[in-house]
Amino acid sequence: MRIGLNTFLYASPFTTASTKLFPMIKKWGFETVEIPVESPEHIDPAQVAAAAKANGLAIGSICACMGPGRDFRGTYAEQRTAMKYCKKLVDQAAVMKCPRVIGPIYSVVGKADAVEPKQQRAEFKLVVKNLKELAKYAAKKNIKLCIEPLNRFETDFLNTCDKGLLLLKAVNAKNVKLHLDTFHMNIEEKDQHDAIVKAGKALGHFHACGSDRGTPGNDHIDWKPIVRALKKIGYKGDVVIESFTTDVKVIARAAAIWRKIEPNRDDIAVKGIRFLKRVLK
Repeated sequence: MRIGLNTFLYASPFTTASTKLFPMIKKWGFETVEIPVESPEHIDPAQVAAAAKANGLAIGSICACMGPGRDFRGTYAEQRTAMKYCKKLVDQAAVMKCPRVIGPIYSVVGKADAVEPKQQRAEFKLVVKNLKELAKYAAKKNIKLCIEPLNRFETDFLNTCDKGLLLLKAVNAKNVKLHLDTFHMNIEEKDQHDAIVKAGKALGHFHACGSDRGTPGNDHIDWKPIVRALKKIGYKGDVVIESFTTDVKVIARAAAIWRKIEPNRDDIAVKGIRFLKRVLK
């Protein structure tokens, strides 16, 4: 398992110029970097790839940012906008030799409401149809899609590992996997260990975040069963710290970070990787 860092901790949006973060990320001991691409024109993928290589980092994942207008269960226009955006991310991932596009690749984040069962079924079918198309496109470029359940406050569509596995079964594509996150699971799962074991070989990506979105290890999550579950299923993918702070105003507002989670945001990265190296060894 490689340990990575999501650049939302330091930049929003991530642009080609943001690669200046790479030497610091490497110095702290991270092996991979996860890049949220809020809009494809923000980066030159070839330049970003070259900067990562020069600093001895792998671009382990591109994070889809499902903002307004990008919705695989929305209007026809929203579905097409989401498809165009996600296909562009796949293209950029291929250029950067990044193996996966990850995140809530199904609906705009923040769309959370009580939906009648009939409407739920209709929306599920729309997402399946769109993911089938996207998966076929990504497979041609040898890119995996890792679908992330979010907590109930960020989406009403996909909250649990069980629902995620149902979605994967319906899409039925070898390059579509599940992406689990300890922060979201802390809210939605009865037992994080059991959810990971249930995901099994379908688990394609993993976020290690504190229960308060802060430093993994400086929180109330019981990490030993989580690590035990990852090892039990033979997980070999990346374990990425995705935490947010008030220093990045746009993301702080989107993720409801209203106070300093840690005194210094560098602590999230430095102490976080130190903790993960210890528990994952």
